[in-house]
Amino acid sequence: MISCVPALADSVNTGYFGGVAIMGYDPVAYFTEGRAMKGSEEFSYDWLGTPWQFASGKHREIFIGDPTRYAPQYGGYCVGEVADKGATINIDPEAWAIIDGKLYLSYSKEFMEKKFEARPSDFLAKAEANWPAVEAQMEQDAFH
Repeated sequence: MISCVPALADSVNTGYFGGVAIMGYDPVAYFTEGRAMKGSEEFSYDWLGTPWQFASGKHREIFIGDPTRYAPQYGGYCVGEVADKGATINIDPEAWAIIDGKLYLSYSKEFMEKKFEARPSDFLAKAEANWPAVEAQMEQDAFH
């Protein structure tokens, strides 16, 4: 098992046009249902200044009880890009993995299946080391 300090961001990746965390997918469903599920505006909750959507009121309540447990690492940016010292805004909510109880997202199912899952500890070690600088760069870029 890989053990990492949670790499949660102060801001959340909402994609280019959505304005919603994980493009409207339910973060709790990855853990409870073992799959990516679209959430609904009916079951939304604002956290870190961003709306999060859930497939049910039960999932929303679970998230409210412990959002850091269910939120994706690196603010929902692609784990592979963070490992490569970047941040891809465009992610595929269907490209995901849970490692050591933490949710990681990617821009591509192919990347997750062929690269990340073959060497998760390598990618996570690099991503953990790079995340502070990547996050700082994103914050700096946001103000320019």
